[in-house]
Amino acid sequence: MAPDERAEVVRKLGEAVTMLTDRMDVRLIPEVGMNIAYALPDPRSREDVAAVLGRIVRLGTAVHPVGEIAFGASDHVARIVMTAMKFDSAIRSAANIRYSEAVIDELENLMFEICSFDRTHEPPGIRTMDWGVASCCRDGVPDVIYDTGAAGKEPMIRILGEDPVVVAHNILKLSNRITYTQV
Repeated sequence: MAPDERAEVVRKLGEAVTMLTDRMDVRLIPEVGMNIAYALPDPRSREDVAAVLGRIVRLGTAVHPVGEIAFGASDHVARIVMTAMKFDSAIRSAANIRYSEAVIDELENLMFEICSFDRTHEPPGIRTMDWGVASCCRDGVPDVIYDTGAAGKEPMIRILGEDPVVVAHNILKLSNRITYTQV
């Protein structure tokens, strides 16, 4: 890929991270931390997907990116994006946020297209994100994919979109609507 294309991915992802750092409700950050990723137009591996090194965490009452934006920084969120792109190449970004039924209800109120998968139905020998995301994308890529967890696996919501600024805007729409009791 051209260096300027890689630089544009980093720039746009940086803009999204700044939006989240400045305005996101910290209660949306999962225990395992969150990440937001943005892929080059034709990713071949996670090295073609940029994300935040070390994830984004809750630091007191602040949203805090642990490291810089880099290609290859996330395996988990990169797999979400790359799997979604197999169904719709325009969906090049995703982020994970904390799951709660109340948050799902609010996402429904915002009229997002939502799909879920059940980790207990995962076939053996396949990675959860590859299988779970693919199972939700057969009829088009939804705005939101979630699961309610499994033994040792935190429930999680994933927000998908064309680019990280779109994903960040959608997270901020949600963030502006949640109340103390919802997360």
